[in-house]
Amino acid sequence: MTTHSVDSTTTETNAAPESQRYRSLLSAARGLVRCDAAALLRLEGDVLRPLAVDGLSDETLGRQFPVASHPRFARLLESGQGLRFAHDCGLPDPYDGLVAGQPGILPVHDCMGAPLRLRGDTWGLLTLDALEPGAFESVSPAQFDALIALVETGIESAHTIQEMEARAMREQAVAQALRSGRGATRELLGSSAAMKQLCSEIDTVAVSDLTVLLLGETGVGKDLVAQRLHARSRRQDQPLVQVNCAALPETLADSELFGHKRGAFTGAVQDRNGKFEIADGGTLFLDEVGELPLTVQAKLLRVLQSGEVQRPGSDRTLKVDVRVIAATNRDLPAAIAQGRFRADLYHRLSVYPLVVPPLRERGRDVVALAGGFLEENQHRLGARNLRLSPASKAALLAHGWPGNVRELEHVISRASLRAFTEQGRGARWTAIEPHHLALDATAAGSHAAAAAQTPLTQAQAPADGGHATFTLAPGGTLRAATAAFQRAWLADALARHNGHVANAAREAGVDRSNFHRTLRKLGMRPASAD
Repeated sequence: MTTHSVDSTTTETNAAPESQRYRSLLSAARGLVRCDAAALLRLEGDVLRPLAVDGLSDETLGRQFPVASHPRFARLLESGQGLRFAHDCGLPDPYDGLVAGQPGILPVHDCMGAPLRLRGDTWGLLTLDALEPGAFESVSPAQFDALIALVETGIESAHTIQEMEARAMREQAVAQALRSGRGATRELLGSSAAMKQLCSEIDTVAVSDLTVLLLGETGVGKDLVAQRLHARSRRQDQPLVQVNCAALPETLADSELFGHKRGAFTGAVQDRNGKFEIADGGTLFLDEVGELPLTVQAKLLRVLQSGEVQRPGSDRTLKVDVRVIAATNRDLPAAIAQGRFRADLYHRLSVYPLVVPPLRERGRDVVALAGGFLEENQHRLGARNLRLSPASKAALLAHGWPGNVRELEHVISRASLRAFTEQGRGARWTAIEPHHLALDATAAGSHAAAAAQTPLTQAQAPADGGHATFTLAPGGTLRAATAAFQRAWLADALARHNGHVANAAREAGVDRSNFHRTLRKLGMRPASAD
């Protein structure tokens, strides 16, 4: 089953919005009991939040009423069956000045209200207000009870509709994940000793629910390992949901993983399912987990410990059954020492660590992998029999592959296009030669770019394996010399880290985005992507 990033469902439904359903309830309530204003307030912790108002100004909807600061509301919640306050009650009225269409703060008016319950728990309050003192004296206890029953029934119905909508959205997201997972997939190829050992480990741990941490360089195929783990697990018929943690902005990472309630923050116009909810019953693959912000790491740890998710903006917890697979190319123990990754989260994730070997340690697997990529490109280009020449096979086996399988895929794609363009459609086969692979240019990478633009000359690397030394060429300005030194230094750093920008940036002590910006400014491009 392949991994696909599944967007959390935020599709609008045809049903009336939640606020409209509550306003309709208030209209029905005012039909039973004549009043000048009515409100439904939801109890969230120790605060009452207006969900709908009728006869009160829109300003009311922007307010929150701490129960401890509003004794009338506190009395209503404690009353059990509701209360009517005398018009000369000395308790401050929270709605003074908020009745719509009035020129100033009202000195006195009648008010009554009652606590509302949903499935045995206190849900909030219904409040009714009249401008005329004594207006509610004619409301009988039977009328009041009927009014409360009407509103509670409406709230129950609204809550049921919300649950059905949430269930439908999640089922839609799960169905999308399952459909995506049944498409064309790639298998873990290779018969090297390193790959046989890895596949044996995968099959051992796949049948369990243990959390797995995949370790390995960029481009080694950690996503394919996650797919195999899921496909051989008891969850194989459930969704495999992938999250690229490196692509999550810190401000949205919380919402992406755990969802949110409508109104939790600016722009949260409706409830949203998080990836943990969508993956419930299945597997969640957290790729590049080392890039998660510390604040999100703490919340992820709580979910792994308790199996419970709490959406931002909600006081409810949701129980989820999710098998977590995480992957990183970072040195997490070093990140822990630097205060950038939580040690307790690392231990939770690394219950069963698996190291995915780099391509340079897999021997002749490179030829088998190249064959698979050639087959893909053959169909894509409409070419006949893309074949590697013996010299090309030797070149592939001799290459160091700093970008691993991803680099090999790109090399084969470029070589296929070059060879097909050069030899055309009429040939019985299309031979890929070493010059089509252009491996020398790939290996040179940023070194070639730096050498072409620098007035510095690079000396031989020291025999002890230390950094290369640089000498200043005669002539040129200070600005040019400074830029040249930066190019040479950055090229050397990238080479030490096999073109991995994030690792080179950490060594340089700068943010990765700033490192990228500096490379672009100097006209440099890394040999391989992060």
